Amino acid sequence: MSLPAEFALIARHFRPLAGEGALDLSDDAAVLDIPAGRRLVIAADAMVEGVHYLPGDPPGTVGRKLLRVNLSDLAAMGAAPLGYLMTTSLARGMPEAWLAGFVAGLAEDQRLFGLTLLGGDTTATPGPTSLSLTILGTVEPAKVITRAGARPGDDIWVSGTIGDGALGLRVLQGTLPADTAGHLARRYRLPEPRLALGQALAGLVRAGMDVSDGLVQDLGHLCRAGGCGAVIDAAALPLSDAAGALLAADAGLLPLLLTGGDDYELLLAADPADRAEVTARAAACGMAVARIGRFIAGPAEVSVHAPDGSPLALPRGGWSHF
Repeated sequence: MSLPAEFALIARHFRPLAGEGALDLSDDAAVLDIPAGRRLVIAADAMVEGVHYLPGDPPGTVGRKLLRVNLSDLAAMGAAPLGYLMTTSLARGMPEAWLAGFVAGLAEDQRLFGLTLLGGDTTATPGPTSLSLTILGTVEPAKVITRAGARPGDDIWVSGTIGDGALGLRVLQGTLPADTAGHLARRYRLPEPRLALGQALAGLVRAGMDVSDGLVQDLGHLCRAGGCGAVIDAAALPLSDAAGALLAADAGLLPLLLTGGDDYELLLAADPADRAEVTARAAACGMAVARIGRFIAGPAEVSVHAPDGSPLALPRGGWSHF
């Protein structure tokens, strides 16, 4: 007796991604052991075609981005990856070659980040395609990084560079000049989860999260959780060469860099007394970090000082799904 089409598709494409605990994707749930002395961290993110990725994006990068945005949530809590569950609602008539490319991208990043598929669900939809992933990780109990904990006077740190993802989307949409090096488009399609940095700073920083919906908006989340305000010095924003060149040509892009989202960098609060240690730990794992402002006493609001020191008015704080 042949397998129904759904189970044949799972066996053909997803079973090769499964690892220990997945029971060969033949049961309704996975069974796995949690390492002794660790706490389980669970996060979930979805991506919808036309909302979180472009319809023409290569399927391999779609799979990798889906995994990476979830890994970024683990990084923000100082956790190490353990495995993941995935639900795919594929548009009817989806070419099998697209699915093969999507799975190949997942397989590539599974090897890179050291985790495997534990299970999930596969359905069809009239469209658009909707993809959801639940990530599991572990962390030492005393080293969990949460959003709460920032205090007035604390430094605001970010990893990497800010604004590349938002600019990359506009480049791919044709509303900004082509990026000849491909850096900005790659940063939109393939964010870099800062797992090593999150684990290195766990137990040192006071609060943190990743920047997905825009630097200003996400900093506001840290402010509300900590009961304080924040001030950003726009001149201190770390920019890639490509983003810096675009900003030099058009200073009006600054609000987009601050609010556009898709950065997937770490946003952290730390005691000023720990500046040297933050920098040293970041350098030890090959990651650049930048101090871009401070938390202040007062309402849970974020203000931005423009490069000339004047207050910068922003049309919005960041991305909203509604």
